[in-house]
Amino acid sequence: MSDPFRLKVLKALTLALEEITPANGYAFNLSGKVFRGRTSFGDNDPIPMVCILEAIEQEQPGTVSMPAAASTANGPWALLIQGFVEDDPTNPTDPAHILMADVKKRLALERPRERQNNILGMGGRVHELKISPGVVRPPDDISGKAYFWLRITLGMVENLSDPYL
Repeated sequence: MSDPFRLKVLKALTLALEEITPANGYAFNLSGKVFRGRTSFGDNDPIPMVCILEAIEQEQPGTVSMPAAASTANGPWALLIQGFVEDDPTNPTDPAHILMADVKKRLALERPRERQNNILGMGGRVHELKISPGVVRPPDDISGKAYFWLRITLGMVENLSDPYL
């Protein structure tokens, strides 16, 4: 059985972020260092690294009730990208700002694909990409490393009668 559409999107986003390497003009190397659905990390995990999570919300703005007979839904899907880096001893959050900039730069490459209806190579099913300004934090009770949170929102069309399409 194939992956559900949402998982296909997450895997495509993972591959896109793994293109962040110095050979591709970025400061960091995220090849093999992008994870999905993880909230805890340990000393054996690579640094820098990035994790993709679904945002937790009661109701997403723009969500509408679909008629019972509708087989598709068109609406936003909010995701969070969290990145972790080694701290700079003098200015701990500086590397996190650089990693967040790398992530924004790579995501921005998808924006022209909106006009082509092919964000993340999803053939029109992901038709919008919004990128938030993001937040950078020093090491704290959440993480022993400096980190950033970046919210992205994808406009998507889902087939409700067959979520695997």
